[in-house]
Amino acid sequence: MIRDTTVGAKLWAAAVWATVGFFVLNLLAMIATVVTSSFATRWLGTWLPAGWTTRWYTSAWSEFQLWDVLIVTFQVIGAVVFISGALGVTAAYALARRDFPGKRLLVLLFLLPLLIPPMTFGIPLATVLYQTGLAGTFWGVVAANLVPTVPFVILVMIPFIEQIDPKVEAAARVFGANTFKLFIYVLLPLLLPGILAALLLVLVRTIAMFELTFLVAGPTSQTLVVALYYAVFAAGVRAVQSIDAMAVIYMVTTLVWLIIALRFVNPTQIVTRAKQQPAH
Repeated sequence: MIRDTTVGAKLWAAAVWATVGFFVLNLLAMIATVVTSSFATRWLGTWLPAGWTTRWYTSAWSEFQLWDVLIVTFQVIGAVVFISGALGVTAAYALARRDFPGKRLLVLLFLLPLLIPPMTFGIPLATVLYQTGLAGTFWGVVAANLVPTVPFVILVMIPFIEQIDPKVEAAARVFGANTFKLFIYVLLPLLLPGILAALLLVLVRTIAMFELTFLVAGPTSQTLVVALYYAVFAAGVRAVQSIDAMAVIYMVTTLVWLIIALRFVNPTQIVTRAKQQPAH
């Protein structure tokens, strides 16, 4: 029995690793194909392109007005990260520190945008934004992205705030700290790892958010992922290499944001750091 169990466990582990390896191999193959195509002069029916060039990046940069698209993308990301952080942390603190009738129902309502597909509420949301005149504008795109990102910050921050002993805040109050000083000098140092991790997740989610942005973006408020979609499916004939070059720019942009963010916070250490901070 022991031998059979051991053999079964080894076979299961081998199957899991084979599945993961197959997935990773396919992912790397797709990325390699896109990158290779973006540098190819012509690639039909051969293992490698007939020649290499970088002109498709210049073509994509001018044809799809990528400089303007990147500026809009960074502006949307910055606005969404800042506003969702301010609203989400404040709401999470209130929910973590206060008990009132209907609290669980309110938390459930906050988390609904995370539990249902974006397209489910995206179409009614876009209808409301079009009726108010916000759709097609920069702030309309920001407002649409705030619907799932604010609850995301609340979800991350509530358990993090609950780990901080309320006696620490009470002691600061006793020594004369007002609300502003309490937040800046007491709460912020303790909450900073959680805030950074939450904003990191918001940043990644906003870069990749296609559905909501697509429904409300206008010609001058498209993010990079929406511009990439239009480049593929809009009317007209476009060289596939220039579209692949745009896809590579999107991948590199996302990777750079992730590397920069991960320089400041390690999400795997959030719980450990949160438990260690109050002890001091």
